[in-house]
Amino acid sequence: MSSNRPSVRAILDRTKQAGRTSLHAAECAELCRAYDISIPSQALASSASQAVKFAGEIGYPLAMKIASPDILHKTEANGIILNVIDSAEVETAFRHLLARAKAYNADARIDGVLIQKMAVPGVELIVGASTDPSFGKVVAVGVGGVMVEVLNDITFHLAPVSVDEARAMVAAIRSQQFLNGVRGGQAVNREALASLICAVSRLVDDFPEIAEIDLNPVFASPDGAVAADVRIVLDFEPPPERFRPSRDQILIAMNRIMRPESVAIIGASAEDGKIGNSVLKNLINGGYRGRIVPIHPSLDSVLGLKAYRSLLDVPDPVDVAVFAIPARLVAQVLHDCGARKVAGAVLIPSGFAETGNVDLQNEVLAVARQHDIRLMGPNIYGFYYTPQNLCATFCTPYDVKGKVALSSQSGGVGMAILGFSRSTKMGVSAIVGLGNKADIDEDDLLTFFEEDPDTQVIAMHVEDLKDGRSFAEVAKRVSARKPVIMLKAGRTAAGARAARSHTAALAGNDRIYDDVLRHCGVVRAYSLNDMLEFARCLPMIPTPRGENVLIITGAGGSGVLLADACVEFGLKLMTMPPDLDQAFRKFIPPFGAAGNPVDITGGEPPTTYQNTIQLGLQDSRVHSLVLGYWHTIITPPLVFAKLTAEVVEAERRKGNHKPIVASLVGDVEVEEACAYLFDRQIPAYPYTTEKPVAVLGAKYRWARNNGLLAN
Repeated sequence: MSSNRPSVRAILDRTKQAGRTSLHAAECAELCRAYDISIPSQALASSASQAVKFAGEIGYPLAMKIASPDILHKTEANGIILNVIDSAEVETAFRHLLARAKAYNADARIDGVLIQKMAVPGVELIVGASTDPSFGKVVAVGVGGVMVEVLNDITFHLAPVSVDEARAMVAAIRSQQFLNGVRGGQAVNREALASLICAVSRLVDDFPEIAEIDLNPVFASPDGAVAADVRIVLDFEPPPERFRPSRDQILIAMNRIMRPESVAIIGASAEDGKIGNSVLKNLINGGYRGRIVPIHPSLDSVLGLKAYRSLLDVPDPVDVAVFAIPARLVAQVLHDCGARKVAGAVLIPSGFAETGNVDLQNEVLAVARQHDIRLMGPNIYGFYYTPQNLCATFCTPYDVKGKVALSSQSGGVGMAILGFSRSTKMGVSAIVGLGNKADIDEDDLLTFFEEDPDTQVIAMHVEDLKDGRSFAEVAKRVSARKPVIMLKAGRTAAGARAARSHTAALAGNDRIYDDVLRHCGVVRAYSLNDMLEFARCLPMIPTPRGENVLIITGAGGSGVLLADACVEFGLKLMTMPPDLDQAFRKFIPPFGAAGNPVDITGGEPPTTYQNTIQLGLQDSRVHSLVLGYWHTIITPPLVFAKLTAEVVEAERRKGNHKPIVASLVGDVEVEEACAYLFDRQIPAYPYTTEKPVAVLGAKYRWARNNGLLAN
């Protein structure tokens, strides 16, 4: 793939000197030619006679389009005339286009009329790029033409993209039937389309000042991919440089914060109801084994511990300081932290950017940068790290140890995490509040939890990603080893700014998060409960070896609902092999149903459940099992739970670790049965057919995203 960078640089420099933020049609064409982006033969005419001259040189039939920096979407101004076939039509079309432009916007600047060879008919697509506030340059491809924002069939990827990534983007378009040829038509040239995507990707990567680019429509055909219309928007203001310490620097600081040998409480208090009192009590009562250092301006001791007037008076090293003082005092005390080489400051106080006081937050951040102090917060509930019995928060204490690390930007969500963990006995390694994320963010936590032997799964509630590109880079590495789950809040919010291109308008929706998270292996949750259940269950569910999912149920109605849920959550129902079908029929009554779902019917004794589950687990062609139980007195709920656990455990002892989840419907006894199964690492839910399939689907998404499935 060739590129003429000096030519593009010259155009952009001229545009900047002229004070413009968009390119004229001729300039867009020159950029496309410089990067081997195929466009039709074209010329810009400033008069009707010139249009006739150019038309004769280019050849009929023609498309004629108004060229104006003030008319961004030509179709809205009726500014396109197609299939112009002779000079008389050229003259007429030229006059009509000028009149329509003035009628649409009387003050519009008119560069002229673009005379363009009609492109070879094909599937209308859009290829483009935009600049996302979190992720930077993103490239897009999808269904284009006038319906682009209606159909919203588009996929995104961080720029630059490789040829393989471009091919995968094309494959991710939902409307594959159009690309493969409709009603006997030929398939589009996917390689040409992938090359076009790569060219756009290289262009915006080479020239960051290209803020938005639209190629719409791109006519994709068996012969190639041609951009019939091009729009390019510029932004010459460079984005602020983002602070990003090295991985080693992050680990050094985060290890001192999460595993401190000493913790100071700035604003420690002996008075019940004060934040400084609650934090101190939690540290003491939680069993933290390191040094606890209360800081109080006048007291000699707080809750039986020696207190100091200032950090400067503390004789021993301090790793982390928890702030429980008013926001206005934080910056000055941070200078003291710097003098004592404190690694991290946990800023519980509010009153910073979340209340509009951005300047104060920036001042605090500047002091932290000056002294190489990492900040957690501000405006947070603190954090828990159970391997160290560290409860550095003013909220309720929690000490149930487990392998799940969770974080949240919201204090309320943090407390929901706490309550769920306690209620379900999930157990956690950490719960971390991030709040305003002035400094420490999800990247830092992922880097720490990646190396943390006490963490197997990471779940994150996110309202925004401060540096989405850095997050994607770290998450791609971490998720290959440990599942990363994200609940992105605000997914239905409108874009933060008005977009001047289709690509940017579409990027303003939530699709970009879906695509980027999938590319970097992150499992996305769409509700708080889903995030928590995924975090709870993914460590229990073995990684599947393939896509074949089999349903075994005691109730036909539940089987249908479970099958619907499998489709909804992206699971593949196994096509039943004839020999396996016959094997199941040996255990079920004649009026039952093999196939998939396997319906053993509700009146069967425990042995029928036992035999069919065992058969499903032992057959290597079955990769995962979904069980549907129906409460009967013939096979009571706890009997079902115990026999299921026995069969599963027997297979696990043989080394046969296969995903299995269960849905139990019936009277309240099914709740006890589900708890019994959960205690034995089998996700089971009462009164729902969706939830067990959803958690299995999450495991499959993680395995697929990270290339772990055999087929």
